[in-house]
Amino acid sequence: MTAAAPRAALQVRNLRKAYKDTLAVDGLELEVRTGECFGLLGPNGAGKTTTMEICEGLLSADSGEVEMLGMRWDSGAAQLRQRLGIQLQDTQLSEKLTVLETVRLFRSFYHAGPAAAQIIALVQLEEKAKSRVGELSGGQKQRLAMACALVGDPDFLFLDEPTTGLDPQARRQVWDLIEKFKASGRTILLTTHYMDEAERLCDRIAIMDRGKTIALGTPRELIASIGVEHVVEFSAGSASNPLTVSALLRIEGVRDVRSENGNVQMQVTELHRAVPALLDELRRQGVALTELRTHSASLEDVFVTLTGRHLRDE
Repeated sequence: MTAAAPRAALQVRNLRKAYKDTLAVDGLELEVRTGECFGLLGPNGAGKTTTMEICEGLLSADSGEVEMLGMRWDSGAAQLRQRLGIQLQDTQLSEKLTVLETVRLFRSFYHAGPAAAQIIALVQLEEKAKSRVGELSGGQKQRLAMACALVGDPDFLFLDEPTTGLDPQARRQVWDLIEKFKASGRTILLTTHYMDEAERLCDRIAIMDRGKTIALGTPRELIASIGVEHVVEFSAGSASNPLTVSALLRIEGVRDVRSENGNVQMQVTELHRAVPALLDELRRQGVALTELRTHSASLEDVFVTLTGRHLRDE
């Protein structure tokens, strides 16, 4: 690592990128601070991957500026490649090489960094060092991809959907690696479709939609921004006796009501008032309640409020 890193590890200014008639990134402004884990969330087609690939030097922008670690790709590409680690959403590794051979190969691309055996130990693959990549489980392959991203001892780490398809135990192992990397003072730009992952790992989050940032802040700030404390989810009524959903908006403290496939979601400010009022309204309509759940407002609720969609549905 260099001793004097700039306060902003990444600056993106007025970034634009179009594919024929589709504007993938539309004047994007972004700042990632040194030493933070920054989350980039959004539905498919929001421009996340395009933004990541431009920042990684894999794709050219149509216009705008990208400055990383005080350098730019047009003048400092060789230096930047030595200081970045990149884990793609779907890293393709040679299945005939062993774990040790794979890590040694990636280590040879960098001027400095820990020994291959040290990195393999860091990602807890010592017992698989002599195994071929094709013999690894999905979680083990993801940890190997992480090892390949870390072999150059990077200052800045790009992680594109690092835990997609992993079981809960494998996800937690990858989370532990990310938290260790951040604890050492380095910087991470992360995309994920898991809101619990973003809430646990990210210091700040930008939500993108249609090529632009539509919300930015810490997880706590984003949750507070929608002005609700709790979410009430329930099922009620039937085809012969349906619920009049619009009437729920008249309940005091209800900020928003959404209905989909027979399930209703209400965003409320005071749970202890909203639930009794909801039950009274169901009785008034003569509609039977079949299911009821409540939870504190989360990043998922922020995403639904801003985009009208659930992130995992994308």
